[in-house]
Amino acid sequence: MSAYPPETRPNEGERLTEVIKDWSLAHGLTVRPPPAVIAAEADSAGILATPVPVTLFPSPFPQVCFEQGLAVQKAYNQLYASISQDEAFLAKVVKEIGDSDDFITELWNVHLRVKKEGYVQHKSLGLFRSDYMVHQHGAGTNPQIKQVEFNTIASSFGGLSSQTSLLHKYLASTEYPLLEKSIERGNLQLPENGSATGLATGIRQAFVEYGPPSTSHQKCVIFLVQGGERNIFDQRHLEYELQRHEELHIPVFRLPFAEILQHTSLADGSGRQLLYRPPQLPSHTFEVAVVYMRSGYGPGDYPDQSGWEARYHLERSAAIKCPTVLTQVAGTKKVQQVLATPETPSNPSILGRYISKDAESISKLMNTFTNIYPLDETEAGLKARQIAVDPELSKGYVLKPQREGGGNNIYRSAIPPFLMSIPESHWPSYILMELITPPAVRNTILRNGKLEYGGVICELGIYGTCIWDQESKTILHNEQAGYLLRTKGDQSEEGGVAAGFGCMDSCSLV
Repeated sequence: MSAYPPETRPNEGERLTEVIKDWSLAHGLTVRPPPAVIAAEADSAGILATPVPVTLFPSPFPQVCFEQGLAVQKAYNQLYASISQDEAFLAKVVKEIGDSDDFITELWNVHLRVKKEGYVQHKSLGLFRSDYMVHQHGAGTNPQIKQVEFNTIASSFGGLSSQTSLLHKYLASTEYPLLEKSIERGNLQLPENGSATGLATGIRQAFVEYGPPSTSHQKCVIFLVQGGERNIFDQRHLEYELQRHEELHIPVFRLPFAEILQHTSLADGSGRQLLYRPPQLPSHTFEVAVVYMRSGYGPGDYPDQSGWEARYHLERSAAIKCPTVLTQVAGTKKVQQVLATPETPSNPSILGRYISKDAESISKLMNTFTNIYPLDETEAGLKARQIAVDPELSKGYVLKPQREGGGNNIYRSAIPPFLMSIPESHWPSYILMELITPPAVRNTILRNGKLEYGGVICELGIYGTCIWDQESKTILHNEQAGYLLRTKGDQSEEGGVAAGFGCMDSCSLV
């Protein structure tokens, strides 16, 4: 096979564009159109969808790295479930972030309020995603994956990712063999991707773990979403997968975060069962077994105190949360930094505290770490500050806040002026991370009907599902749950597809 992926001729690009657009619309590989494509007032009824940005070909990805990511995911699930149970450690993390991050402080206050009156639900659900890039030290060395971040809330694109894999398999069977630079059927190694099924299985298992309803009402699952969500079809794929099994009927409802207090209440008595009354079905009331949060991860969902009261209302309820406040705090960049800061005699690794008596798992985890430093006044933090304010040294780093959702990071030479623009007392709420240098890959991206060919950077996400009991410290369910490949032009710093910088992709293993 010649150089892969091939650059297509103009007429071939036109045909692939047509085929991909129609396949995507027919199979729900779609989003609501962004304002740049369709003005909001032109679709006031919300009836339009547009294909997700996607690569024409599955990008080449080292098989050894792909397998490394799959193999370590269950250890990561266990690690973050264990960290979520360590309240003292998380309290220390919140204190180190300090008053410079009001959002994390408010989150922690929700936990403290519920702790004071006592939790009634001790089971937690984690739908996790660990994101990596390929790193190669130099020519002739084996490539390895290095972790970019670990997501504990709203780990998105599982629904669209499985569809992207199916799209590329379809093209490999029907279209690639017809190209001038032909790719014969069976020449690409395209791994199975059960991300939608795997994530839905985690929610279904939590629904079962909740047990029978304690009220006279039927159980349900709530997808807690943002108003005007463009990435709705990604979420719908999980919902449809969740409801596919006839032997276990699971009612699923979408509830905007801003409407929690309007449409839910707690049952009378000490059980604090969460009751939901669908606004379009006022004669029905459901007991909420699982709250799956696709919102609540950033300050925008808490515009005033009512947002925090709504989160407190959920947290103190008997519903199984995905995630709890403790699990959300465990997913902050500060925790990732504490885990990954290079070990010294004065700063030993804390992994052994959470993955006890399992040297192999600890080794697998540590092999995925890249160097991450605090910006506090510790020895490592002072060293990192020197790097971060130096216009030359900072070129090898990215500065990250305690935020999810894309678009929040500061890169390379932009770091020193940014730090100079904020109070030094706010610096500890950021982490400084060595940039990962991936191997060069070229591909064509189809975005809003237009083709873009050039150098790309790929980011692999591995999904995991985990259910654990905070009180008994036992793990009840722990599985790897498929993968995501996001790709961006090599001139783009951010890789979030919904944020508009990247696109969906899948792996061609090499």
